[in-house]
Amino acid sequence: MKTRTGLVVGGCLLMAYAVVGALTDADLTPGGVLIFLAAVLVGHDIVWMAAVLAVGVALTRVPPRGRTTVRTAAITAAAVTVVGLPLALGFGRAADNSSVLPLPYCRNLVAVLLAIVGATLLACVVRRRGATDRKETERPADGRPVIGGR
Repeated sequence: MKTRTGLVVGGCLLMAYAVVGALTDADLTPGGVLIFLAAVLVGHDIVWMAAVLAVGVALTRVPPRGRTTVRTAAITAAAVTVVGLPLALGFGRAADNSSVLPLPYCRNLVAVLLAIVGATLLACVVRRRGATDRKETERPADGRPVIGGR
């Protein structure tokens, strides 16, 4: 409970600092701030949360044994995409300066996402194979199931 209280107090202090800084800024345009806050609200609550909920519903179809692995891959892919997509789309690239964003970021983003998918599939296959190997070693030679840990 002490940690939560500390985080809430710290967050309130940071927000108070931001509000005081905004109110004392002579160049502040309240209309622009309101538009920005509305865009953040719409972007987060309508677009991002809808996508997260849709992925969550889709992950319920994954068998429980591999659900944690697939969930970890989805979170990793989302983080990589959020960071890499602006580079892949070329935001900030200048036509007259070839040294700005010189690499093929779109291809590299696809390669990293494919590596995440491959590692996830490999982890699921290894986990499944390990589970079947354990089941085979738990049964006696005549194929009867082990009862009571004998």
